Amino acid sequence: MRTYLLVAGMWMRSTMAYRASFVMTAFGNFTATFFDFVTIMLMFSQVKALGGYSLPEVAFLYGLSAVSFGLADLAIGSMDRLGRRVRDGTLDTLLVRPAPVLAQVAADRFALRRLGRVTQGSLVLGWSLSRLDVDWTAVKLALIPVTVVSGFGIFCAVFVAGAAFQFVAQDASEVQNAFTYGGTTLLQYPPTVFGRELVRGVTYLLPLAFVNWLPAGYVLGRPYPLGLPSWVAFTPPLVAVGGCALAGLAWRAGLRSYRSTGS
Repeated sequence: MRTYLLVAGMWMRSTMAYRASFVMTAFGNFTATFFDFVTIMLMFSQVKALGGYSLPEVAFLYGLSAVSFGLADLAIGSMDRLGRRVRDGTLDTLLVRPAPVLAQVAADRFALRRLGRVTQGSLVLGWSLSRLDVDWTAVKLALIPVTVVSGFGIFCAVFVAGAAFQFVAQDASEVQNAFTYGGTTLLQYPPTVFGRELVRGVTYLLPLAFVNWLPAGYVLGRPYPLGLPSWVAFTPPLVAVGGCALAGLAWRAGLRSYRSTGS
């Protein structure tokens, strides 16, 4: 963590040296992500429900996914640059430094402008909470921050696992983006609009459903398409810990297999 904070702090100081540029890029990031939700609002201008979910309920799913992913993208979104470093050999410079390679790669080019995505997702989540027709209990209220933190951990695991895959594929940043950026886009919509096989895949194989679909189903009182028991909504922290552990093993295996770029 010390190495990560030192590298990230360096990039933050570099960013804040041009504050007007930072404000404009952060606003641009906020605006670009806001259009994702505008698309959903346009859908609801023509229909009253999407897959049986109302606009505040879809906004709730959107907010949970956007905040969780936004935090992970802010923290270690630079992991998708690893393939470029493997191809051009610049990863070697990180290997000779007396600091963990994972921390250096994760903090590389730390982009504070990505706060725009987190801000936008937080606003949508706050709006949805004010509009939901839910019988709130202490358990449901406590589940929301737990879900956000767990979703952050799950997305971090996907980022690290995708980076580990790039040790083998070398040019797989778009494959990684399909599961990170593509994953958060998928989760912004109700599970009821997707095929059953896809829902099974993001539940049992790549457990993105634990980011928001399962806990949100408990909060909203919605049955999950696969008929899972209600207590599964409280397992995202375990999934996040397990996912991070497996991603860490994949990273170690990938790093050990690295043989530089040759001549």
